Amino acid sequence: MARVKVNLDSNGMRELLNRGETAEAMRDVAEDVASRARADAPVRTGEYRSSIEVVVERTDRAVARVLADVPYAAEVEADRGTLNRALGG
Repeated sequence: MARVKVNLDSNGMRELLNRGETAEAMRDVAEDVASRARADAPVRTGEYRSSIEVVVERTDRAVARVLADVPYAAEVEADRGTLNRALGG
């Protein structure tokens, strides 16, 4: 079978990764992940579940992050893997 060589145009990829449509698609996927994480989150007070949010940033490309913003979020993730499971991990 013949090998295929692909050369990506850096400027074209940068433009694609910074388009509004790309950022919106990333936000949609991140919102789905956040929804699954909230549904699976342990609830004692509801604070952890309520802290799960989506943040879209633009640096040299659009980036979507799903965050749990409470001081003990790392402990919950280490114990339960809520965000990891929401990603399908």
